This record gives sequence, C-alpha cells and structure tokens, in this order.
Amino acid sequence: MSEDIYLLTLCLPLGTILLVFGMRYLAAIRQAKAKTDQDEAYRALAESTRAALTAMQARLDGIEKILKDVE
Repeated sequence: MSEDIYLLTLCLPLGTILLVFGMRYLAAIRQAKAKTDQDEAYRALAESTRAALTAMQARLDGIEKILKDVE
C-alpha cells in the first residue's frame, strides 16, 4: 500500500467528521439568527398593533364625547 493511499484513508474519515460538526455548528447559528429575526418581527407587529388600538381608542373617546353632548 502506498503512502498516499494510506494517508488518504486516514484523512478522509477525519475530514468527514469535521465537516459534519461544522455543518451542525453553522445550522445552529442560522437557526438562532432566524429566531432572533422572528422575535423582532413579532415585537414590531405588536408595537404597530398597540399604536393602532391607541388611535382607535382615542377616536372612540371622541365619538362618545360627541354622543354625550348630543343627549
């Protein structure tokens, strides 16, 4: 058996193991980033919903005041 083939049979399994762990590490990083982006989107949606509800409450208060003045 030549030295090149022997070294290749040693390096390929080790390289495969390192590649698999590297891919798992990168997948974990991407999942964490996706979750962070999703949380930020939920916060932005909640804030815009809260602003819309506040505006509707202000309009409703104005309508109630007008209706009480009419009575």
